[in-house]
Amino acid sequence: MRTPIYTTKKLEKLIKKLIQSDSNNTPGILGKWNATVFYVARKKCWLISNAKSQYSVILTDIKAADLKNIEQIFKNAFYSQLIYDGILVKYDALSAQIGKLDFYRTDNDRRTTGFQNQRLLTFDYWIYEFGSLENMPIKELASRLNSELIHVGKDRKMSDYTTSIEEIKKVLTNF
Repeated sequence: MRTPIYTTKKLEKLIKKLIQSDSNNTPGILGKWNATVFYVARKKCWLISNAKSQYSVILTDIKAADLKNIEQIFKNAFYSQLIYDGILVKYDALSAQIGKLDFYRTDNDRRTTGFQNQRLLTFDYWIYEFGSLENMPIKELASRLNSELIHVGKDRKMSDYTTSIEEIKKVLTNF
């Protein structure tokens, strides 16, 4: 199993060595992800969002030396965020579904990019509120982001509004 992660141009410049050019692989049950970089007190943080569910995972203080272990860092952060959000899955099953991470150039997914930009605006408010990265409860803040209402579907019916947590639950119940 392989999981494609499409990066923004800003993040692509930071992880040039990890970027692959061939994207012929079909994504697993979790689908594709989009990643962007943002800074908190000059420390690099990543916001990685699932395109199907808009479920977000935040990786904090990522340095160049961490890139060789980025796969394990992502899996651990994703698993712990799921547990924090009350979604119980087995780590081994989740790790098998994620498989190997493949980083690609941007795919210009405007919907996911829009969600990420909105979430970064919300996160900017929390940066101002908490001050430094050490004072920020990252799992709680990511849970707040994932609890915001999102629109899925084509119509404007109330049943088309849900949260990212509910959407990722639907995806994860398939395995």
